[in-house]
Amino acid sequence: IFVCVGTVAAMARLVRVATCNLNQWALDFDGNKRRIRESIQEAKAQRCTFRTGPELEITGYGCEDHFHEGDTFLHAWESLADLLSDDTTDGILCDIGMPVMHRNVSYNCRVWCLNRKIVGIRPKIYLANDGNYREMRYFTPWWTDPQSVGFGELEQYFLPVSVKEATGQTKVPFGIFAVSAHDTVLATETCEELFTPNAPHILMSLDGVEIFANGSGSHHQLRKLNT
Repeated sequence: IFVCVGTVAAMARLVRVATCNLNQWALDFDGNKRRIRESIQEAKAQRCTFRTGPELEITGYGCEDHFHEGDTFLHAWESLADLLSDDTTDGILCDIGMPVMHRNVSYNCRVWCLNRKIVGIRPKIYLANDGNYREMRYFTPWWTDPQSVGFGELEQYFLPVSVKEATGQTKVPFGIFAVSAHDTVLATETCEELFTPNAPHILMSLDGVEIFANGSGSHHQLRKLNT
């Protein structure tokens, strides 16, 4: 499924993209938001037209059981609303990682933004759940019917009040999608999805997607490699 948006670099032979590895901390909403904003501003200063950030960058990856708390999702949306309330996303397509609760189910998501609007929300399909990774303790994998072609139909996500006030939007697409600009097509994966035998980029690339982003994250834990 393709979501069409305005061009971010009309008929350019080369595209400038920014991949941002940020020093994010669990539940440091103000600090995480500041570093996200600075990374977008730096990307724009380097004339990039697409920016991708780490997995769950708004909340931090290692929130653990705080992902079971509604306030974690509320403050994540408040942070995103603040990022969309000024010119931060003007002229640059941004792929931002945050948790989203859809139909009372928690998902690990990428939120695509451009020009102070949300383009769509892309939930993670394959979760990291081995070694000392316990993503399925906190999130549910987005389900697609293996008997059907593609990744299923897009659903509608109704935005919280803080984001409605910032963007003027009421609802946005939720599901697996690609973004079609005038001169290229972009999509995203999240961490573990890249390593699966049937990674989403395989089918998407055969369907015409040219640029893939992969936002990854990990948690701070002593001796975490000793598993």
